[in-house]
Amino acid sequence: MTLDTIDVHHGYGTETVFDGVSLSVRRGEVLAIIGPSGVGKSTLLRLLALFDAPDQGTVRYGGEPVWQIPEWQRLEYRRRIGMVFQEASLFDASVRRNAEYGLRVRQSWPDRIRHELATLVGRTNGTGDAIDALDTVGLREKADQDASSLSGGEAQRVAFARALAYEPDVLLLDEPTSDLDPRNTAVIEDAVLEAKNRGIGVGIATHDMHQAERIADRVAVLLENDVIEIGSPETVFENPADERTRKFIDGELVY
Repeated sequence: MTLDTIDVHHGYGTETVFDGVSLSVRRGEVLAIIGPSGVGKSTLLRLLALFDAPDQGTVRYGGEPVWQIPEWQRLEYRRRIGMVFQEASLFDASVRRNAEYGLRVRQSWPDRIRHELATLVGRTNGTGDAIDALDTVGLREKADQDASSLSGGEAQRVAFARALAYEPDVLLLDEPTSDLDPRNTAVIEDAVLEAKNRGIGVGIATHDMHQAERIADRVAVLLENDVIEIGSPETVFENPADERTRKFIDGELVY
């Protein structure tokens, strides 16, 4: 399933954030979004996650313009998109219960509704496994511990598992490793690649250009209210087409 923005314009009050952004998160790939702080990476993820509607332009899920369809259908598409924020927010419950949250919500629906929604997105009723997701982030053995006992890095790994457990079509990550030590960062990056191998499309906003080089299939450079360049990590970092990209990577641009 592909998630696209097409010529998206967006802003807050008189401030323009995007002036015609177009990009796509594709099935079975990792798209890294890089750019300076304050350029709008988090805002772009919110638009992709269908939390916010653009002022102008189109957001498409599987080729369908999501803001021109009935709200109930758009809500189901939103439930097929996982989102992990920079700071983990966990419930006062066990690690397992936190990882199961998205699954429990979906399994509480009546069978008829679950069947209809699963048919809509091409899924069967019995998708997802919280313990498998915890295993992916190396926390299976802590499933029955209270989430409050976890370190910050472990909490972020649970938040990742919670988004992965219900097998989303698209997984969006907003600076998920910015405050983590190298060990937890490596676990998250491995989990991102595992999600990709499962056919999930992953979009990750990151200020860590080395991370983008390690895990991304494509890199989008967000500058001056637009995506100025999209390409392979090798192209973007070693032979960028846009001179602004080179200046940003080399630290010559000041924001």
